[in-house]
Amino acid sequence: MIDTLDPVLPNILYVVLVVGLWLAALAAVTPGTGVLELTALTALGIAAAGTLVLPFNLWALIPLVAGAVFFLLSLWRREEAVWLALAAAALSVGSAYLYQGEAGPAVHPLLAGVASLATVGFFWIAVRRSLGAHRVRRSHDPQAVIGQVGEVRTPLDPTGSVYVAGEMWTARSPQPVAVGGRVRVEHRDGLILDVVPWNGSESVPVREEKA
Repeated sequence: MIDTLDPVLPNILYVVLVVGLWLAALAAVTPGTGVLELTALTALGIAAAGTLVLPFNLWALIPLVAGAVFFLLSLWRREEAVWLALAAAALSVGSAYLYQGEAGPAVHPLLAGVASLATVGFFWIAVRRSLGAHRVRRSHDPQAVIGQVGEVRTPLDPTGSVYVAGEMWTARSPQPVAVGGRVRVEHRDGLILDVVPWNGSESVPVREEKA
């Protein structure tokens, strides 16, 4: 029975390994109920157990590592298509020889090529979106409002609303400020800003951020 399955087994284990890596990546960016994490761990465990039947080819690590390096270069260098193509090619070679076969690659080259190309594309899109989301979060950092000057929209006596940094905030001031007055943000306490009157000429000290 094992002899009959020998040509097929490396391909099955390879697919299980790729699925486990995809699920692990999804679990990392979309934490939730733990179903993805458990499924990924199970798939990777099955692929690891498969090395007891089909020995792992250590030489395959060389093109696999090279593919990972090419992939990283595609994120930070120009001509992304060239680096992605090199990554897919290197990963395809490493994948095909991932397990030790009697003669030639143990994993079918077509399967290795398609899976590697799909994996490179998937991770490139996922990482690019993750980096983009990180940049957006940094550009919308609520802490960046500290030190900004805004306009009072409802009277501060001591609490009202101010328009600052393109957003409407609830604010409080140590002294009354009428509508249209200018204030400077000293501190952010959750969704409430501590502000002081600002006339545009005198320097208003900014208090240190509270712990």
